[in-house]
Amino acid sequence: MLKMTKNKMLILLAVLSAGAIAFYLLYDLNPDIYFYQIPSRIKRVSGIIIVGVAIAVSTVIFQTIVKNRILTPSIMGLDSVYVFIQTTILFVAGVSSPLLLNSQYNYFLSMGILVLFTVVVFKYLFKFTNNNVFILLLIGIVLGTLFGNLSTFMQILISPEDFSILQSALFGSFNSINENLLVITAVIIGIMLIIIFMDYSSLDVMALGRDGALNLGVNYDRKVSILLIIIAVLVSASTALVGPIMFLGLLVANIAHELFQTYKHFYLILGTIFVSIITLITGQMVVQFVFNNNIELSVIINLVGGIYFIYLMLRRNRA
Repeated sequence: MLKMTKNKMLILLAVLSAGAIAFYLLYDLNPDIYFYQIPSRIKRVSGIIIVGVAIAVSTVIFQTIVKNRILTPSIMGLDSVYVFIQTTILFVAGVSSPLLLNSQYNYFLSMGILVLFTVVVFKYLFKFTNNNVFILLLIGIVLGTLFGNLSTFMQILISPEDFSILQSALFGSFNSINENLLVITAVIIGIMLIIIFMDYSSLDVMALGRDGALNLGVNYDRKVSILLIIIAVLVSASTALVGPIMFLGLLVANIAHELFQTYKHFYLILGTIFVSIITLITGQMVVQFVFNNNIELSVIINLVGGIYFIYLMLRRNRA
């Protein structure tokens, strides 16, 4: 009976996701220019689905590894590293640099550095802190502050004109996605998902911790190393595509946990994906139809997610 309830919840979330997408695609269409509006909205929806899937899956897996529902890759300083990369490119190479102007060069450079940072830093942080959540969070805040201050220092030194160009890359947005990069990101994320779902049941065992997983025959250390690479690729690809959306993973993963109340990753992963898509589509509609694109989607997500993060920290402290 409990399983049926979870299956019905998945179906409900899938229907809500499809309904939100359909509403966004068809709402307030102008008959004179619908041939332009529809392809533009389809491209945004495609980007939302790809990014939503990447952030949802990476967050659930990351929280399984660290055994904590507060930490996410973005909170550990990954978004600050992305901002630092973009600022450094402009500061060192100038506004006319191909690394800044050519979206494909920028995409692969940003993704490569983010993957390297994630794998190296996270892998050694887990061993150094013995998965202590408060030490991990503290180090993540320190790293984020360090890269944030370095970025701010360089931004102060560049001209206002260059800074205005840089700003467009520092906030998550689905309004100007490169179609070629959209396809490349979809392929990369698709490969990562195939690898994950080929052995997703091992995640249920890993949630028991290292000792429990080893006793049940899972090569825990090797599995964690592989999953860290997958997390790095998922988060880096989505961030390089649309920019940083810091609190999205925290928000949608915790909502999915509250809805399903289970350790089974089949439900958690799919549920978080659907919640992520609904959240991003709803946010995009608010940005586009309420604020007329005068605000970026990441601002709304980070506002709501930041408040929710504070709530989770206060609730954990009381517990």
